[in-house]
Amino acid sequence: MSAVEASGEPEPDRPVPRRLLTARGLGDRLFRYQLTATGLAVLTVMAAVGLFLLLRAAQALRVRGWKFLTTAAWQPDVHNFGIAAVLTGTLLIAAVAVTISVPLAVGTALFISHVAPRRLRRTLVTMVDLMAAVPSVVYGLWGLFFLQQHVIGLSRWLSDWLGWIPLFTVDGTRPGEPLASESVYTASTFVAGIVVALMVAPIQCSVMREVFAQAPAGEREGAYALGATRWGMIRAVVLPYGKGGIIGGTMLGLGRALGETIAVYLIISPVFVIQPHILQTGSNSVSSLIALHYGDASTFGMSALMAAGLALFLLTLAVNFTASSIVARSRSGAQSEA
Repeated sequence: MSAVEASGEPEPDRPVPRRLLTARGLGDRLFRYQLTATGLAVLTVMAAVGLFLLLRAAQALRVRGWKFLTTAAWQPDVHNFGIAAVLTGTLLIAAVAVTISVPLAVGTALFISHVAPRRLRRTLVTMVDLMAAVPSVVYGLWGLFFLQQHVIGLSRWLSDWLGWIPLFTVDGTRPGEPLASESVYTASTFVAGIVVALMVAPIQCSVMREVFAQAPAGEREGAYALGATRWGMIRAVVLPYGKGGIIGGTMLGLGRALGETIAVYLIISPVFVIQPHILQTGSNSVSSLIALHYGDASTFGMSALMAAGLALFLLTLAVNFTASSIVARSRSGAQSEA
């Protein structure tokens, strides 16, 4: 028996926290329903695309099974096909593109948001946005007829000095050989990667620029007040704040690079062997494979192409989901070192 009950005095009522409810008006409820419906519609369309590809690819997948992932040849009419070669080429082209585009996008975004004069800033933003609007076939033609012949010297130099690394090896050449044929350096993964990098860099730059521009003004001014230089302020405040934007823009560009078709199709020389040498002529990708064989594919060949498209679809989803989880954990803007 408690002391209160022993004394005969009633126990005082304990305060109960009051629940705070927000009264949503009609406009708020309609907006909430609209956003929910839009999100569900996006998920439904994505699921429908995946289901369509799975149903169309079922015939080819039943025939090849797991060998579809390990076979490099592409001969669907004799049931000898797989995506080992084209998937390797897709990943290498995307890796080259991201390696080149990310430093370019980060530097351009920082220059526009924190270095360029105010009068020049709007012009630079417009130019970057216009680069993102250029059709991919234009980039492909530019890479085929202009860039390719001007990048042979760089490819030769990389092969001569870094040829001991398997990635930069070129079969049939020796370091420092002046009379080596230039044709071994054309239509390569490296050339295609440069073109794709210039295509995805404007998209990455736009995402990063918007995040960098939202860095807290108080922290930036505080860094200057403590004696930081402009680069010191960017390193201590802007870059930590924009970490999520850098990751998100990089992954968005990577998703675009994985699925690029026309520009890669115009530049590369298709080969159906696993080609790990990025400077050597000959490469392939899943999207260019579909573009190359779509017009003359048989019924079973079309199922095989759908299976390749399904693999690319799943790969892109994996990249995007990974990017979302990384951005969510990075908590862009939550902290900085200033």
